[in-house]
Amino acid sequence: MALKIGLVAAGLLSAVAWAATALLGVPNPIILVALTVLEPSAVEPWFARRPVPAAATPRVLPVRLRPILDPVPWKGGRVSLAEMLAATHTNALLVTQNGILVHEWYRPGFDGATRFPSWSVAKSVVSLLVGQAITKGQLAETDRVSALLPDLRPDLRDTAAFGRITVRDLLDMTSGLAVPENYDPWDPLVGTAGMYLTRDLPAFVRDHARLSSRPGSKGQYRSIDTEVLGLILAEIQGRPLADILSEQIWKPMGAEAEATWNLDRPGGTEKAFCCLNAVARDFARLGLMVADHGRVGATRIVAPGWIERIETPARQEVDGWPYSAQWWHVPNGDEDISAIGVYGQYVYINRDTGTVIVKLSDHGAEQDEADTLAVMLALARDLARPGPTARPSPE
Repeated sequence: MALKIGLVAAGLLSAVAWAATALLGVPNPIILVALTVLEPSAVEPWFARRPVPAAATPRVLPVRLRPILDPVPWKGGRVSLAEMLAATHTNALLVTQNGILVHEWYRPGFDGATRFPSWSVAKSVVSLLVGQAITKGQLAETDRVSALLPDLRPDLRDTAAFGRITVRDLLDMTSGLAVPENYDPWDPLVGTAGMYLTRDLPAFVRDHARLSSRPGSKGQYRSIDTEVLGLILAEIQGRPLADILSEQIWKPMGAEAEATWNLDRPGGTEKAFCCLNAVARDFARLGLMVADHGRVGATRIVAPGWIERIETPARQEVDGWPYSAQWWHVPNGDEDISAIGVYGQYVYINRDTGTVIVKLSDHGAEQDEADTLAVMLALARDLARPGPTARPSPE
């Protein structure tokens, strides 16, 4: 009898949990529990996704392996590169110099065919797509969100937040939207966690048209800014963000593998602020394209003016760091820039030394970023010095 009552109670509790998550518009209880224990690199299959087809003929990435700096500077001392990678829970490290892959390492269980989640590296990819739209005259930095997405608040277009926020505000994280960064799956209804888990991203954006500061007045990291940019791109081009990426960047740059972009629900909207999943070498190709002023070989993909926009720090810093058009500027560096994901994802670009570094990790949220970038700067500067003869790859 007690067992029967227990089973009934468990069944009722399960039914209530499923009904509650459906009512709140967040994933079912199984997914919510899974997200509390999964490594950040393992989340792709737990959400709907849209393919980003690759090039029919991938562009060859030359490989000539050579030694790289070891040991490396770390937190005021020096440690072996392996120790630093272990300490930051690294799954992949790729280093290129002058367009050539000189170092490629994967943690056991990962390899060149593994698709890695970008997390907020996707924000920097969205920037490139916005730059393309501006170059084509489809968009201007002075355009207001309400004019581009009238369905967000058509009844309050002149007075609501989206009537005051411009594309430039979104790009430079100065929108002032009151959606705090929160990455805790145990608190799935607050801020960015709520946006990550919602099954209706347009509705989430529409329902969070509130300001915490005047647009343009203060730099605050807000993932919702990038999501709005993604909605704008899909609206003005009339097709999903994943399709835009495939046709305008992924195929032209010669990506070797199909990527995916996670959605809020099957057939729904891309999580533009995160969740682009790709192999490590294609993240490297992306960085190489930016490093070459938006070109891949003779093919112009992004206008040089947009690359210059990215490389020119915006007037407002974002949370104390130089920032511009969804890209971070490395403090005290060589005018180097980086796309950065919350769990230790990096596409680092140092044009002075001809270096691009991709690091994909399962590290703590927003942890050790300055120290990690200092390692990348040291690697880049060391590669630029005359060194040992490269070892040709067996590939």
